[in-house]
Amino acid sequence: MTIGPIRLALLLLSAAAASGCARSLEDSAVDRAGSAARAATGASGLAIAVIERGRIEHVWTSGARNARGDTLQAQTVMYGASLTKAVFGYLVAQLADEGRIELDRPIAALLPRQLPAYGNLDAYGNWGDLAGDDRWRALTPRMLLNHASGFANFSFLEPDGRLRFHFAPGSRYAYSGEGIMLLQFVLEQGLGLDVEAELQRRIFVPAGATRTSLKWRADFASDLADGWDAAGKPHPHDERSRVRAAGSMDTTPWDMAHIAAFMIRGEGLSRRARAGWARGTLPITTRQQFPTLLPDAPPADRPLALAALGVIAFNGPQGPGWYKGGHDDITANTLVCVERRRRCVLVLANDVRAERAFPAIVRTILGDTGVPYRWEYPGLPAY
Repeated sequence: MTIGPIRLALLLLSAAAASGCARSLEDSAVDRAGSAARAATGASGLAIAVIERGRIEHVWTSGARNARGDTLQAQTVMYGASLTKAVFGYLVAQLADEGRIELDRPIAALLPRQLPAYGNLDAYGNWGDLAGDDRWRALTPRMLLNHASGFANFSFLEPDGRLRFHFAPGSRYAYSGEGIMLLQFVLEQGLGLDVEAELQRRIFVPAGATRTSLKWRADFASDLADGWDAAGKPHPHDERSRVRAAGSMDTTPWDMAHIAAFMIRGEGLSRRARAGWARGTLPITTRQQFPTLLPDAPPADRPLALAALGVIAFNGPQGPGWYKGGHDDITANTLVCVERRRRCVLVLANDVRAERAFPAIVRTILGDTGVPYRWEYPGLPAY
């Protein structure tokens, strides 16, 4: 009998789960889980961090960071992708906690000019395309962080490349980087904030994340991860020159673990604001997350999940939790946290093929959480 690579990985991950207890997973179990995932998927590099009671318990790395075979390590700079959105949402929650911004107040009240009057801006979005459609006036910070703007993920995905509304703002969920970029624009134009500087001051520096930025830094080059696509072909790391809250963050396994611990502990937020940041307020009604703008699914096919402020909230066997993924053609990341005992698992991969093993890795380390991976990653061999 031949055992396929994914099936073999699941068997190995089950063994790893059996060897580590639910309350204190042994380092060897994390090592076996990660090694099995790499072997099964062919992923080049993989990093796993485990957080218990809000503190980092283990950071594990394995594999290569580039085609030369240099080792991926805890301080290797990797692409954070859309994990950026979770961190940005936390920043906005801090601003709301301080009264600098109201989550449910229309952004029109914050901008000095009407949004379409700013025109189409390469660094942000094609706001000029919205001229003549006053629905932009209904948009609020919460809607934008909930992915309820009504926009496509990005306007360049539209047949004509123009930004438009597909549904009434706030009425439903549809993942949109455009919405996140609009909120960044509002913070910078309306409040006069520098988003990168605010993230450094409020989150990265207090968390001890010294090798994290939303803009490329020259010192990253000394220990940098390239990426591998689905065909196993390596590609160079993108040196992103613009701060983009939708997904330009570079970070390291060590740094991102500290940021995750910072957030699960609720640092920099009042208790009420921290609860509100991860409390879902918008039900998700589609069968899967991508492609965006899918029609509503029958109730039985919808995930038990709600959109929160830059993350997705769920309630499973271990109680409430939240998560965020990150993905592009050469990157796969996931962060899953459960509020009880402040437990998290972070997985960063510089190889998109590793994504197939994410459900098994997370289940091995955290147990059954109820994270809606069937919605996030439809079609995987096991969840």
